[in-house]
Amino acid sequence: MSEGASSPVKGERKRGSGVQYVYDVLRDEILDLALAPGSPIDEIQLSKRLSMSRTPIREALVRLAGEGLVTTLPNRSTVVSNIDFLNLHAFFDAITLMYRVTTRLAAQHHMPGDLDVIRERQAEFANAVEAQDALSMIATNREFHAAIAAAGRNPYYEGLFQRLLDEGRRLLRLYYSSYNDRLPHRYVVEHEDIIAAIEARDIERADRLGREHADQIVAQIRSLIARDDRQTIDL
Repeated sequence: MSEGASSPVKGERKRGSGVQYVYDVLRDEILDLALAPGSPIDEIQLSKRLSMSRTPIREALVRLAGEGLVTTLPNRSTVVSNIDFLNLHAFFDAITLMYRVTTRLAAQHHMPGDLDVIRERQAEFANAVEAQDALSMIATNREFHAAIAAAGRNPYYEGLFQRLLDEGRRLLRLYYSSYNDRLPHRYVVEHEDIIAAIEARDIERADRLGREHADQIVAQIRSLIARDDRQTIDL
C-alpha cells in the first residue's frame, strides 16, 4: 500500500483516540464531581487545556450527552447535567426494583459461564475498594451488576438497569465519599453473598439480598444529603 493510501487510516486512528481521551477526562471529572452539576463547559478553554482541536471535544460531548452527563442548552452552550434531586425518590424506587428483579432472574436463569464473568467483575470491584479508587469502584460496581442482569436473560430489564446504573453514577460518588472512599469490607462481602445465592439458584434469597443491597445504598445517600451539620454557637 502506498504512503498516500495509508495516511487517512493513521489520521482516523489519531482522531478517534483524541475523542476517547477527551471523553475519559471529562467523564472522570464529571463523575468525580470536579465539574459540578450545572457548571458550563467552555470548548475554547477545554481545547487549550487538553491541547486538542474543538472537533474531538464536540464529539466527546455528544457521547457524554448520550449518557446524560452533559446537556446542550437552546443557545448551543453545554453544561454538566444537574442531578435531579426532586425526583430522587422515583429513581430510588426504580433502581431498588431492578436490583431485586435482575438478581432473582440471574438466580433462576444463569448458566455456568455467567458465574465466571460475575466473579471476574467482583474481583475487579474488590481490587478497586482495596485501592480506595472511587472512580474505579463506580465503574467496576456498574459492570458487576450489569453482568448479573445479563445472566437473567431479559434484555429489557438489562437495558433499563444499565440506564439506571449510569444515571446513578454521580450519586454513587457521593455514597463512596460518605465513607471517605474507604468502603467498609462488609459491602464487598455483600456482593459475595449475592453471588452465592445466584449460584445456589436460591431465588428468594437473591431477591432479599438485592433489596438489602439497594436499601443500604439508598439509606446512606439519603443520610448524606439530609445530614444536619449545624453547630450550636452561643451568640
